[in-house]
Amino acid sequence: MELEIDIEEWPAGDWEALADRVAEAAQQVAPELANPRLVTSLLFTSDAHVHELNREWRQRDKPTNVLSFPMLERGDLVHLDPDEGPPEMLGDIALAHETCAREAEAKGVALEHHAAHLILHGLLHLAGHDHEISDEDAEKMEALEVNALALMGIANPYSETSS
Repeated sequence: MELEIDIEEWPAGDWEALADRVAEAAQQVAPELANPRLVTSLLFTSDAHVHELNREWRQRDKPTNVLSFPMLERGDLVHLDPDEGPPEMLGDIALAHETCAREAEAKGVALEHHAAHLILHGLLHLAGHDHEISDEDAEKMEALEVNALALMGIANPYSETSS
């Protein structure tokens, strides 16, 4: 999977390298993401921009930490031939700096670790995983997140002792 990364209104940091590490970990726990034909757009932006996207595309008039906009159905993704055909847009992810920073501080974790979790969360949504369908689906998605973050040396974000 190729990431197209745009960074606006985020503090200095190696956000591209972090996103690449997250994508590598995601591909290990969700092999459907390892397809070399996939392209994902990742935008590091402001709360104001994410608020605008959330209002326009999800009819929710508030900022949020991460938005994901899938462009492939899960069935199409898992059956996508990795060797034949043009690049396929998996989808777009937008990360809101102020909300991410506030949440990281409240959890007592590094902004980089929280951002990694949210990028991963967005990638799994693009792959068709959804925590809002059922408790079983939520547990499955959470386990994928915990496993991928562990591969990166990042503590379980759902553990009360992770901070």
